[in-house]
Amino acid sequence: VQLVESGGGLVQAGGSLRLSCAASGGTFSRYGMGWFRQAPGKEREFVAAISWSGGTRYADSVKGRFTISRDNAKNTVYLQMNNLKPEDTAVYRCAADLRGVVTTLIYEYDSWGQGTQVTVSS
Repeated sequence: VQLVESGGGLVQAGGSLRLSCAASGGTFSRYGMGWFRQAPGKEREFVAAISWSGGTRYADSVKGRFTISRDNAKNTVYLQMNNLKPEDTAVYRCAADLRGVVTTLIYEYDSWGQGTQVTVSS
């Protein structure tokens, strides 16, 4: 499955962005989907995930601010990011878990997008 992210950009602290991840080449509705991010000099970290049935999980750092959702008709997963903070600055990548479950573990994801840059200014 191929994944392409979009929607990143530069935003002021307190602002919002919506990231999209379009999937092709597989049966999107069966996949679990996740969002991860990596800031310069830091390791890749889990942000949010959604199962094939719509169950979700979030990192503590984004709970209450970020929302993951999916539109199976459009083969797309979204990450709505509100009340953004400078520490949210990173490259955001989406990933697909062909088992369809919610997981926070990087190695359990089978396919990855190239990423989209999110920069939050103070």
